[in-house]
Amino acid sequence: QVQLVESGGGLVQPGGSLRVSCAASGFTFSSHHMNWVRQAPGKGLEWVAGINTPGSTTAYAGSVVGRFTISRDNNENTLYLQMSSLKPEDTALYYCVRALSGQRYVMDSWGKGTLVTVSS
Repeated sequence: QVQLVESGGGLVQPGGSLRVSCAASGFTFSSHHMNWVRQAPGKGLEWVAGINTPGSTTAYAGSVVGRFTISRDNNENTLYLQMSSLKPEDTALYYCVRALSGQRYVMDSWGKGTLVTVSS
């Protein structure tokens, strides 16, 4: 079955950097657009970034553009989110999310998330 397992979260100081990863299995990773979605404590879901199947096109939410970079390794079935210039408002549970085949933002499978806390 589809499995998405996030890792790499943790505590980081404001202004710092962190990279989170998502190991995918149980499906043809290279055939699906992938996304990162986050949920801050007590708030709703926020789409963060998306990447197309070959990894050549990316898109970002306005709140993270210029600070976050999404990438993928189709040989290793892994999705990444490199985060820099982190702010306390970036504190959230970060989810790796698969889109339906042929779609970009119709999301059908979610990981359990990795927690990123930005605090001094």
